[in-house]
Amino acid sequence: MMAADSDPESEVFEITDFTTASEWERFVSRVEEVLNDWKLIGNNSSKPPEKGEYTSGTWEEKTQDINFADFKFSVTHHCLKQESEEGEGKEEPEEDAFPTAMQDLLCMNNDFPPRAHCLVRWYGMREFVVISPGANCEAVISESKCNLLLSSISISLANTGCQVPMFVQIQQKWRRMYHGECQGLGVRTDFEMVHLRKVPSQYNHLSGLLDIFKSKIGCPLTPLPPINIAIRFTYVLQDWQQYSWPQQPPDFDALLGGEVGGVEFGKLPFGACEDPISELHLATTWPHLTEGIVVDNDVYSDLDPLQAPHWSVRVRKADSPTCLLGDFLTEFFKLCSKKESTEEILGRGPVEDEGKDDISHALSKLTEPTAVPIPKLSVSNMVHSARKRIRRHRRVDESPLSNDVLNSILLYLFPDAAIDKSSSENSESKASQLNTDGKPEEKESDDYNLYNQLKSAPSDSLTYRLALCVCLVNFYHGGVRAVAHLWQEFVLEMRYRWENNYLVYGLASGSPDLRCCLLHQKLQMLNCCIERKRARDDGRKTAEGGKERERGRERKVSGATGTENGRLGPESAEMGREVSPGKSWDSWSDSEGEDEFFECLSDTEEMKEAGSTDGEKGGAKVAKPDGRLHPHGKLTLLNSQEPLYIPVTQEPAPMTEDLLEEQSEVLAKLGTSAEGAHLRARMQSACLLSDMESFKAANPGCTLEDFVRWYSPRDYVEEEVVDENGDTVVRGDLSARMKIPGNMWMEAWATAKTTPARRQRRLFDDTKEAEKVLHYLAVQKPADLTRHLLPCILHAAILKEKEEESVEDILSVRKAIQQATSHASKLLRHPSPDYKKLEDVITQLIAVETVIARSRSLKAKFGIGKAEQGDNAEDLERFVSSLLEEPEVSVIGAGRGPAGSIIHKLFVSAQRAALLAPLDEDTGRGGGADDKKPMGGASVPDFPPPAGREILLRTCVPRPAPYSKALPQRLFCVLMREDFRLAGAFSSDTSFF
Repeated sequence: MMAADSDPESEVFEITDFTTASEWERFVSRVEEVLNDWKLIGNNSSKPPEKGEYTSGTWEEKTQDINFADFKFSVTHHCLKQESEEGEGKEEPEEDAFPTAMQDLLCMNNDFPPRAHCLVRWYGMREFVVISPGANCEAVISESKCNLLLSSISISLANTGCQVPMFVQIQQKWRRMYHGECQGLGVRTDFEMVHLRKVPSQYNHLSGLLDIFKSKIGCPLTPLPPINIAIRFTYVLQDWQQYSWPQQPPDFDALLGGEVGGVEFGKLPFGACEDPISELHLATTWPHLTEGIVVDNDVYSDLDPLQAPHWSVRVRKADSPTCLLGDFLTEFFKLCSKKESTEEILGRGPVEDEGKDDISHALSKLTEPTAVPIPKLSVSNMVHSARKRIRRHRRVDESPLSNDVLNSILLYLFPDAAIDKSSSENSESKASQLNTDGKPEEKESDDYNLYNQLKSAPSDSLTYRLALCVCLVNFYHGGVRAVAHLWQEFVLEMRYRWENNYLVYGLASGSPDLRCCLLHQKLQMLNCCIERKRARDDGRKTAEGGKERERGRERKVSGATGTENGRLGPESAEMGREVSPGKSWDSWSDSEGEDEFFECLSDTEEMKEAGSTDGEKGGAKVAKPDGRLHPHGKLTLLNSQEPLYIPVTQEPAPMTEDLLEEQSEVLAKLGTSAEGAHLRARMQSACLLSDMESFKAANPGCTLEDFVRWYSPRDYVEEEVVDENGDTVVRGDLSARMKIPGNMWMEAWATAKTTPARRQRRLFDDTKEAEKVLHYLAVQKPADLTRHLLPCILHAAILKEKEEESVEDILSVRKAIQQATSHASKLLRHPSPDYKKLEDVITQLIAVETVIARSRSLKAKFGIGKAEQGDNAEDLERFVSSLLEEPEVSVIGAGRGPAGSIIHKLFVSAQRAALLAPLDEDTGRGGGADDKKPMGGASVPDFPPPAGREILLRTCVPRPAPYSKALPQRLFCVLMREDFRLAGAFSSDTSFF
């Protein structure tokens, strides 16, 4: 037969099939399936839990969803993971043993666990199952539905033989109302709960709660078995009084007033702006009492917290306290999302128009035949005059950075600018000394080399200091506008240094360090350009000696090293004028043509060399050697007995990572064809060709074999052979790869001219590369600058936190810093970092700063570091560090121990301040009835009324009949200002009732 519901077209008969399972029966069956799947059948007896195991142990959870019709429920199994649980279960096959949950009701090892599920705290169980309404489902409020659910779990437990207690969550979730049941062999425990907003006056003390407990268990025995009582009162301290907050705030007046010195710009602030510890909770516990020992009623109470045998403390931490370093990092990170350019931020006004006129006027002056003072024609002078004009026309209130602050920052970034420049050599030597002045022991340390992991910059570099300045300027001096202003000044300074041959301070010499951030590489590249330009100009100056061009070298550009005009080449006839001494002729013309030389001597000398060379060629003689460095050991040329000389060669061109990437892309686009491979090899052999030309100039009459012996000795194979005279001689020849027809080495050797390095076309066009770098810097928006400097700021923040942690010595903080460093390293070494994930790194660093601030706050409150602590200092330090790591810490000696006495004083001072009492006694008002003090006393109570009271009542009595088994009964009571809860577990004998 089929039900009418399954066949809607049936209109004649309506037959109800009572053998078909109802929704309720399906629900019960589904609960039973879950219990069987989780293997919760039978009694898995195990050893009693150890003291504190509920807090220190590991809790496991399993969840599964089931439906009652279209209403979703979630079934969750909570269990304490215990070792050797299986072995214990096999050794105790007792048939009449109570269920584990009933044994746990009387266990005293884990009363009041500081961190556990509320049912664990109320009933002391290590394993239970909860059925609660699913997410986004309405609460089970009606009594009929509650009873239906309770009936369901009762049937499921009976059918399966499961001895794990099962609860149903009813009423609204915030009320945490649970009813449940546990079934064993001939026994059953009902779990019931009462929850009210206000504490009834008759139950506001121990005696009233004992009356409830006795009436509920209804024990028929006249000498009632003793009731075990455990009591915990919790007191809250919120007002710290003189222990307010030890954080030293930064000197805001100095920072905001523009009086900040260079030293201040090198430091990141640290610490919380508010007390990160908001409350201290003192729990006073009486773990073992009986009914006759203690009196607690509406008139009098023996429960004095100072007399409690056990004290424990927990601290409530402020939610996300404002921290200085965290605020700096957060505000700096926000700049990454800005899209405005520097010009848009600083604004365009009439100043720009005036500047345009001046610049066009200056360019027209360059082409005028009239005599003009030459120093005024350099680009650097025009830039600086424009800078002065901008400052003059920009009103004071429009300038994001005042002149004082800007000068302080620039002196911090470029301390070499403060050196007396009366003597250029003296100033350069001092600058170079400052530039490389670092502590060798520091440079070997892990902290110094942290920039390798984070791809930032060394902590003594200009880039690192610039990052600190940008961060501070952004926070204190006007945000993104101040950053744009500082960056504009920085770029102008870079331009000035390039124009006047000043090395950029604070950068390691040599090629760009690819382990550092791209901005640092760009600045190093600019330094390489300046070094090459200075070397070229100094070489020309030396070669020309005391010739008449000496008069053109003197100039007045802030005491800079003099540079000479370039050569007068074949195209010099077109240029009937002197070029500005502010820049060498090569610097002006290098990017224009393709035929310029690396270096050349004076025109007459070149002509002489050319003439002599031609004469020698006419006489079939070899050219005069040129560009020799030193002999190469005892080697001689193969075709003569002349020593083989190592030539002076050009240095390879330094590259930044973006140039390398660009070059690799160009080479990759050539493809894998023979023509593409040949072209790729030619592009890569520019340095080889230059070295060949230098070698030919240094070793006239040499061959390719001679060059290979110096350049690639492995490709020159020597072996012993016997000549026609019978003598053993050593003969050499090129390797097999060198003999391949048309290989790149042979082609390059055939096309190489006899040209010394100083007269070759430059492999590295320093003028062009410097202009590219300066253009790159000029077009960077503040957001781009922030992204470049973010690794340096994270680097600085990590170093700051390591420094602060070394004072506090907190193990968890050290681990957190290592994790944050590792996380940041993985993200920052990626070509395009994920800035959302980098925000997580900043969150980690803020969390570390908060923990250190909490440690300092607690140490200040407990007087750690003061001389009067004496022998108790170590105990107090351990106590404070435990407060940071653990949810609740026991106070050794309770109220009479060193920590307890400090806590007592804290409460006393807070009470007197709250009641406006003098330090010695209170003459105005008493403590009140709520303080549980004798009514006649006029003194101020040492402690406020307890914020929470927890009373645990336990006994073991036969129920429901005198001849029933003696079973565990338990009532947990919570009394707070706006919360009253009774959680009872009442067992009864189902065999003998």
